[in-house]
Amino acid sequence: MFSIGPQYYSHIYIWLVALLSIIVFSQYAIHPQLRLNSGQRSSGVGVFVLMLFLVFFIGLRPISGKYFVDMGGYRDVWYALGDPNYQITWNTTNKIFDNLFYKMAGSGVDIYVFFVLMATIYFGCMAWACSSLFPKDKMAAFLVYLGAFSTFSYGTNGMKAGAAASLFLVALALYEKRKWLLTVVFILLSWGFHHSMVLPVMAFVVCMFVKKPKWYFAFWAFCFFMALFHVSFFQTLFGSFTDEQGSKYLLGGAEAIRHDILGGFRIDFILYSAVPILFGWLGVRKGKSLSRNYIFVLNLYTLVNAIWLLCMYAEFTNRISFLSWLLLPIVLIYPFLKEDWSNTQYRAFQFVAFGHLAFTLFLNYIYY
Repeated sequence: MFSIGPQYYSHIYIWLVALLSIIVFSQYAIHPQLRLNSGQRSSGVGVFVLMLFLVFFIGLRPISGKYFVDMGGYRDVWYALGDPNYQITWNTTNKIFDNLFYKMAGSGVDIYVFFVLMATIYFGCMAWACSSLFPKDKMAAFLVYLGAFSTFSYGTNGMKAGAAASLFLVALALYEKRKWLLTVVFILLSWGFHHSMVLPVMAFVVCMFVKKPKWYFAFWAFCFFMALFHVSFFQTLFGSFTDEQGSKYLLGGAEAIRHDILGGFRIDFILYSAVPILFGWLGVRKGKSLSRNYIFVLNLYTLVNAIWLLCMYAEFTNRISFLSWLLLPIVLIYPFLKEDWSNTQYRAFQFVAFGHLAFTLFLNYIYY
């Protein structure tokens, strides 16, 4: 196993990503007009090597409940409840993940096999989705995703939700290629890994039929004002018909902050979330010729993020916001790497990509 102390992992991760990002993103300011017409700007080999490194770096990290929170809990359950006679059952919250976890725990394999498997699903699916969605800019897209504020934490702490998110990204990439059967398979895999994925899955279905972005922008604005004025009706409503775990997330901290209309109002989360929506709104408002694929992912992100706004005052609001943030890096860079609207769009991509990375560094080292 690695002998690096667990307290250093997040620092090594983010600064490695930052260093590679500086190298890769800087190339997008060189000869922008030539780049606009170039056929291939990155190789999949580099993406694969980086993904493989992260799988073992993260998968073989020291077990620490202090620095990786849920990791300690998984270890305790693994050794306490591992049963060699475990039988697969559908009477469980997360149909696929729970059965996989308990089956592996009872098989006698080392728990690090499980952690490496989870890291493989997380980073492997993420790398494949970024490469598929951005075939000319694989490394750039992968680095933007790795540099997102929540990426490291959901690879080391919220592993179950992180793996579900990466599986959902694969479904999104397959949907863009119109591979319907595989899209459904990966959507179901995602949902089976973590029950909270029901929200992105339902939003996915809605966006297949309701395609005009103006409706989603209007709904997001409505939800923003509901959050601003601390209207908790929807949060309570959602908590009344979700499962026990979902109800805990939605209602657990509601009473503690009702005394102050701005208590729990996450302006930091809103600013972070709103940037890709603003880019999309400007593109639509100025009449840009936007592809249906971009409109779909923009609508999907806007809808899921709007639902989070209605639940902003939940005790575990960060876990709800992640259901939209799992799409944020994709929708953020999509208009710069996949649309065709300017000879300087790659220079604009560089600015946006560096700004996104800088925001993560600011949150990690200054704000929190």
